[in-house]
Amino acid sequence: MLPAELMGLNHKKFRQLNNLVKNKLFMKALISNVEATIYFLNAKKFNSIIINYDEQSTNLFNWYQQLVAESLGKKKKGILPIISIMPKDNHSVMQLYLDGFKNNFFTFFYSHENNSAKINNDRVLLEQKFLKNKDINQIMYAQKKATECVFKKKNIPFRSFEIKKRDEKTLGELFCFFILETILIGKTLKINPFDQPSVELIKKETKKILI
Repeated sequence: MLPAELMGLNHKKFRQLNNLVKNKLFMKALISNVEATIYFLNAKKFNSIIINYDEQSTNLFNWYQQLVAESLGKKKKGILPIISIMPKDNHSVMQLYLDGFKNNFFTFFYSHENNSAKINNDRVLLEQKFLKNKDINQIMYAQKKATECVFKKKNIPFRSFEIKKRDEKTLGELFCFFILETILIGKTLKINPFDQPSVELIKKETKKILI
């Protein structure tokens, strides 16, 4: 809450837990996602790949990566969270995601924005006239929906988050969802999601070297 205050944000709006645990739709979605993740793990799918179409959410998923890897990577178990930035990765690792090895499950993430740069119609080639009068977000959203369509056709497991309004309340909901999801997965795997014993070993060894 302190960083939120320092950034001029309303920290009270981040606190969504009490409201969310009473929300039947939220709890149903949470339990469904936990069950699906456990199913994937039992099927030897250990890579959780975030297909992120929202550059402003990069730090959110850096946090998610730390949360999942540090909380669940114990007793030779865990999930490897990988952040894939779109549209850049559409031209690099997407081919692997679609036709490579099948030990991945995916999360699509997109945030709707009202303000986005428009395509300069004067620079659009004739064979690309479908881009005329479009803005960047429209094009990225079309790419996201098209990618999801291909995933469905290829029977590749994924879930999709679409953010309608970027504010403290929405971010608080996302924090709660991912934290509760990670805790429940940890409990199901019979591991403690609240410690990091092996990382502590590195800290101790580093201290020995420096002393």
